Order: sequence, then structure tokens, then C-alpha cells
Amino acid sequence: MSEKRLNKIKNFLKQSPNDSFLIYALAKEHEKLGDLSTAISTYESLVESDPDYVGTYYHLGKAYELQNDFPKALEIYEKGMAIAKEIGDKHALSELAGAKMLIEE
Repeated sequence: MSEKRLNKIKNFLKQSPNDSFLIYALAKEHEKLGDLSTAISTYESLVESDPDYVGTYYHLGKAYELQNDFPKALEIYEKGMAIAKEIGDKHALSELAGAKMLIEE
């Protein structure tokens, strides 16, 4: 089923290649299919192209945690927290802070 969704998202992206939600959805589908390296590179490209798409930081950090790259996960959470503060997204800030705290314990 996820392979089907992946292809649908890719087709939508052909029509709207800069749609942040679609890029995010593409990364999530790669993650679900177990292709963590492609998911990470897709999340990274989204962070670069749309740094204010703050939900990306949480999922990118979690992907790094799955790779046991905790220093990189912390770096991503901190970067996301700074963006969340900047744009006033208290919910995202709280989630990122919680994820960061779990690593630091």
C-alpha cells in the first residue's frame, strides 16, 4: 500500500514540485518503506527549501535517532526549536524540546 502512495505523491510532486507538504509526505512514505537514508535526504532538502516548515525537524531528528546518530538528532531538534521560537509555534517548540530532553537523559 505504501508503494502505491509513494507513486501518487511523486505524481503530485511533478505538478507541484515545491509543495512542502508533498515533500514531507514523500519523506514519510520512504520512512514507512524502510528507506531511511532517502527519507533523511528528503527531510534535509525540505529543511533547506522551507526552513519554517517546522514539523520537519521533529521527524528528521527521529530519523537520525533511528540511525543512532544522537548528536545529529540533537542538532536538528535545537535548530527546529530556534525556528519554532522565531515563528511563534509553541506546540512544535514543546514537541522538539521533549524529544531533545529524552536524548539528553
